[in-house]
Amino acid sequence: MDRSRLSTLLERERDSYVRRNPRSAAAYAKAEHLFGRVPMTWMNKQAAGFPLYLESARGSHVVDLDGHDYVDLCLGDTGAMAGHSPTAVTEAVTRRLASLGGATAMMPTEDAEWVGAELTRRFGLPKWSFSLTATDANRWAIRLARAVTGRPKVLVNSFCYHGSVDESLIVVGEDGEGVSRPGNVGAPCDVTLTSRVAEFNDADGLARQLAHGDVAAVLMEPALTNIGIVLPEPGYLDAVRSLTRRHGTLLINDETHTFSAGPGGCTGAWGLAPDIVTIGKAIGGGVPVGAYGLTAALAAAILDRDDLDLVDMGGVGGTLAGNALSLAATRATLDHVLTDSAFAGMTALATRFTDAVTTVIEAHDLPWSINQLGARAEYRFARPAPRDGTSSARASDGELEDYLHLYLANRGVLLTPFHNMALMSPATTAADVDHHTEVFTTAVAELLA
Repeated sequence: MDRSRLSTLLERERDSYVRRNPRSAAAYAKAEHLFGRVPMTWMNKQAAGFPLYLESARGSHVVDLDGHDYVDLCLGDTGAMAGHSPTAVTEAVTRRLASLGGATAMMPTEDAEWVGAELTRRFGLPKWSFSLTATDANRWAIRLARAVTGRPKVLVNSFCYHGSVDESLIVVGEDGEGVSRPGNVGAPCDVTLTSRVAEFNDADGLARQLAHGDVAAVLMEPALTNIGIVLPEPGYLDAVRSLTRRHGTLLINDETHTFSAGPGGCTGAWGLAPDIVTIGKAIGGGVPVGAYGLTAALAAAILDRDDLDLVDMGGVGGTLAGNALSLAATRATLDHVLTDSAFAGMTALATRFTDAVTTVIEAHDLPWSINQLGARAEYRFARPAPRDGTSSARASDGELEDYLHLYLANRGVLLTPFHNMALMSPATTAADVDHHTEVFTTAVAELLA
């Protein structure tokens, strides 16, 4: 690749982005009362100086403040995997707010039991509780694991993603042991005091860390997602389950992003048997919600403990968790939108996306790869695809990513800004996928001309 040509094309795309989006630029410039000029600092992840501002969103498309329509393959970084404002969710939320009232009342609704039963059907775990985010679901699951095992530490994979859970911000250092992840903000203590770490797909490394005997739970994604999709190698997940059982360590599967694998995430698709499942984002159809599920044995062990305060200030729960609005939205999403048949269609579209990108990569003999996880696909600038988080992090190319993201955005396609991930919703169409293919093909051809 000619890096000077890449730089020239990137500057051209940045100039085009600025010219196309004067209203978004103006809105950003006058946002003086927002920390970082955005309502949440992650929204500053962009390649041209300011983010696009949302005007409207329906189905698989969004429209920005300047009136540009985009095929949305980002889908709120999984939060809108159901598509934007699906009819069933809109109707359920409207009914809860306008007809019934009581978005939150510190009282249960019958929707909660329905959702718990449906999550049991999908993931196999029989006891469920709710939060507002997957981050909180992970935090509370960790607390329960520590309480039951009497152990202080959590083990995660290097460059994993579990929201802003403090214990997860650890990576494998040069000596093979854990160090704080670069950029960690305001850590309450040295992360090695609370956590251990092993590379994904490294069963031997996991065994060495578990041998210390102080790990309450392994918190993991069945496939890494937020550092580029890293798929498990044959036998690895079986080894994780065997090792955790051997060492008396609980296994927590975070399915927040890997939910794309199917109606029951990787747990259902691959027949996994974790002690706890955590999930959030997509199950609420865009309304904030999280959940964690427990095996019957684990739930009984926790509830039998009279020294654990589970109903007041024991550290598990939040005032708005399990509120009537979020559970009405979740019931509608699971019942009518992210259904078994919807996942089949979403996965077929992701395969269409993957096959098209593969054709471009092979046509130019590029040292790139693409991985697919059900309804999610992502191209990487490495071949073969990275097998663990550290090598996946090293495979990033910021300038090349910026070029492709801007090239696509300037022509009506949005990818997840943190990486090159494309996610399909029930509303996504073959035409949406083909539009990406057309623009991606031209972007690569221009780069290599």
